[in-house]
Amino acid sequence: MSFTPVLRSEALKVRTLRSLCGTLLAVFAVTTAASALAGVSDTTQPEFDPLFMALSGVIPGQIAAVAYGAMAVSSEYHGNGIRLSLAAVPRRGRWFAAKLVVVAAPVLVVGLLTAFAALVAARTGLGTAADGLTTGEQVRGVVGCGIYLMLMALLAAGLTALFRSGVATLSVLIPFILIVSFVIGDAVGGVTDFLPDKAGQVILYQTHDGTLGPWAGLAVTALWVAAALLAGAWRLRGRDA
Repeated sequence: MSFTPVLRSEALKVRTLRSLCGTLLAVFAVTTAASALAGVSDTTQPEFDPLFMALSGVIPGQIAAVAYGAMAVSSEYHGNGIRLSLAAVPRRGRWFAAKLVVVAAPVLVVGLLTAFAALVAARTGLGTAADGLTTGEQVRGVVGCGIYLMLMALLAAGLTALFRSGVATLSVLIPFILIVSFVIGDAVGGVTDFLPDKAGQVILYQTHDGTLGPWAGLAVTALWVAAALLAGAWRLRGRDA
């Protein structure tokens, strides 16, 4: 079977699962609402960064993106659906690649729309505090935000293929994002700059004093994602459905 019908089949699965469509809606709603609230916050603090403030809704919104990536893969393991999928597509690498496309493409599109809406909503509240943002910085922030959300969804997809469980993936990733980066980060110093979430979020800042630049940070996140996807592919190939 060629790749195109496999991709169509996986896309159909996504469209028919309401929970997956709901998580994409949550990415938009949570991120935009949180950014709008951030837009009316105090802008006089020394560390105030207008671009990050406008896109800061991605911090809670990424949880929905992670959930989407995990659920898209874990749905195959409910009721041994993976057996039917691999019986129809014996070439496991081809099936996994199609699954990753239907994870990445919707999240990227929704992420770009979400970032634009969040930026517009937050700028309304920030007013003149955001006047220093250039067009290039805003475009970079919106595009980078969409790519970051896509990478986090793919990270979850790869880990779910490795663990064969969406619950296990969410149990690892959500505490990691919410606790390790924000609670432990200040204690261990610059090491956290190379964690997948912290590195990728550099793209959301107008200026950043860390080790990594905006696109270098996304590249580090992409390396984490590549490692997770390779591990997931290895588990998929090496174990019976």
